[in-house]
Amino acid sequence: MSTPHASATYAEWVALQDRLDVLLNGRELTLADVVAVSLYQIRARLTQDPEDLRLVSDSVAFLESEIQAGRIIYGVNTGFGGSADTRTKDFERLQSGLVQHLNVGILLQADKSGPGLAQAPGNGLLRSHALPAPIVKAAMLIRCNSLMRGHSGVRIGVIESIMRLLSLDMTPVTPLRGSVSASGDLSTLSYIAGAIEGNPDVFIRVAGKDGNTKVLPANEALKTAGLEPIRLQAKEGLGITNGTSPSCAAACLAIHQANQLALLTQVLTAMCTEALSGTANNYHPFISAVRPHEGQAEVATNILHFLSGSKLCPPSSEPTNLKNKGLAQDRYALRTSPQWLGPQLEDLVLATRQVTIELNSTTDNPLLDLSPRGPNRIHHGGNFQAHALTSAMEKTLLALQNLGRLLFAQSSELINHTMNKGLPPNLSFDDPSQSFTCKGFDVNMAAYAAELGYLAKPVSAHVQIAEMANQSVNSMALVAARYALEAVEVVGLMAATHLYVLCQALDLRCLRVEFGNRIGDVVKGVLEECFQAAVKDQQDGLVEGVKDAVMERWDQLSNLDLADRCKTAVNQSLGTVVECLGESGASLKGVREYQTRMAAAMEKCYADVRTEFLRHQTTTDHISPASRVVYDFVRKELNIPLNRGVEDHPTLLLQELKGPKDNGTAGRGRKGRGTDTGGEHGSRAEMDQELAGRSRILGTMAGEIYEALRRGELHDRLMRFGGEKGLWR
Repeated sequence: MSTPHASATYAEWVALQDRLDVLLNGRELTLADVVAVSLYQIRARLTQDPEDLRLVSDSVAFLESEIQAGRIIYGVNTGFGGSADTRTKDFERLQSGLVQHLNVGILLQADKSGPGLAQAPGNGLLRSHALPAPIVKAAMLIRCNSLMRGHSGVRIGVIESIMRLLSLDMTPVTPLRGSVSASGDLSTLSYIAGAIEGNPDVFIRVAGKDGNTKVLPANEALKTAGLEPIRLQAKEGLGITNGTSPSCAAACLAIHQANQLALLTQVLTAMCTEALSGTANNYHPFISAVRPHEGQAEVATNILHFLSGSKLCPPSSEPTNLKNKGLAQDRYALRTSPQWLGPQLEDLVLATRQVTIELNSTTDNPLLDLSPRGPNRIHHGGNFQAHALTSAMEKTLLALQNLGRLLFAQSSELINHTMNKGLPPNLSFDDPSQSFTCKGFDVNMAAYAAELGYLAKPVSAHVQIAEMANQSVNSMALVAARYALEAVEVVGLMAATHLYVLCQALDLRCLRVEFGNRIGDVVKGVLEECFQAAVKDQQDGLVEGVKDAVMERWDQLSNLDLADRCKTAVNQSLGTVVECLGESGASLKGVREYQTRMAAAMEKCYADVRTEFLRHQTTTDHISPASRVVYDFVRKELNIPLNRGVEDHPTLLLQELKGPKDNGTAGRGRKGRGTDTGGEHGSRAEMDQELAGRSRILGTMAGEIYEALRRGELHDRLMRFGGEKGLWR
């Protein structure tokens, strides 16, 4: 099966790996180029191809000839928008008037002061009102690429000035709000125009070599860059401001991260299938073959690949395991994940295509047509209307909301012991009467999901008539892209939280597997001690039958503390013991002895297995290679350990490190629950090292996962893994 979304995501990642610089010629800018320049400081430069440069210079010359011929040209010798009924011959002054009336965004004094300088009074509750620098960098790059197409009549020197600022990591401080993205992002782009004009009340972030950033007035920043202020000529102010580049910039960064989250969600779904002892047959190719939506088929294919090699849920040749107790099939969060995620992939593929087309488009007005096949002419049109980007971002927003909804459903199922097939409540490693490890995460996920649902509303439904009723429809694309970026943030929080929960759940599932492997010998030993003669007369299935009965009750009683759980599981499985032994073998004395011995032996067995598991988690022996990449990233690279329960609360760890208190309670947790990982036998250095690895609250560890996700570190690991396995084809 083909994997178009994953293949495209992989191709973009590969393109980012070997990017040394980005060449602008108006035709070949890619999403990877934008990401490389805006997020990874890759150098961008203009083409020096004479033919490309000639297109730009010819457009300027043609515009001049049309002016000299007395043609009426919008924005060159007319006013703007609803004021286009005015006429002027002072072309340069007109461009200054354009930039002046567009420099109206509200920025905080703190935005214009730079880090380390005093903020204006009263700003303590205010977030920055400036667009993030990466979006501004991307907008500068995309705008220059559009101007290089030779349809705008903007001199090459103007384009070079913007590129010079970009190459020096100097970005204009640009207002966050104020664009309706109809006649392009006019006000937003006017700050780039003001920057190259050298406007002393337009400010530029200047990144220093030491990593510190200062903010300078544009006239001072230009001197630093070795640039002269530019007096904008006919149409040049309009050529810079009358375009969709900021919307496209924000859309590029949003779709780039949304595609990563879509792939990660599929990996997390595979891990969740393992953690919940689900079945890989949820993703059997036949299911998608008879409902052949491309996205559904890709998700099923990907998840099957991610589960390949798993010992926890290997694909079964049997359609149904008739021995299974409980639900005959997995719940919706696993079983319908291909059907749920598939449409999101299809929407993201289309959204990515829409954004990519915009990268190499001419989006201002009027357009200069210097076609070699016909007469040169000027077209008055509406390529600045950015609704293609709004369409892309609203699809992205809805896709992100659906990714988050699935993560929330899966996480809730993992944490709820009535649904998670034998895992303890809240995924607590120790007794559930005192530890509630993942309960807070469950609440957080609900909060994230609610906020995400609120964000995932169409912005285009709220269009307001603007600018003397001239802009009667406007796309609001920049707002849509900003909300998509907020949704990326929320889904990132959900993915990080779910990943913490998953690693805890996988450890507990594998602990359950290890215990299940060991308990058979315990059952056999106790049965032989209590019913020696009867056991000899029974078939080999006796031990297996009793073991299955005990473990079935064990899984249903995960809400009990260990001693009570063992005792209750044994008591409630007595009927099976009596039935298997028959009337002659099940004496009252033997049954009572069995109850006592089996409960004690079961408790000791679990405590021993748990202690061994703490010393050496065998999780990677059971999970798939794909899950291992993610698990090892969390456990080894980020050093986020299995949570042992309440004893891992940092204040209790500190008390333990200081030594026992007079009342003898300190340190009791490890020894009392069979969880000694050194304890009094370990050196102080070992204790210090252990404390350093564990003395973080749960939120801090989830936060470290979140930041690593947003930096793209886990995505790198997954892309390398899939590339080596040949998954992305």
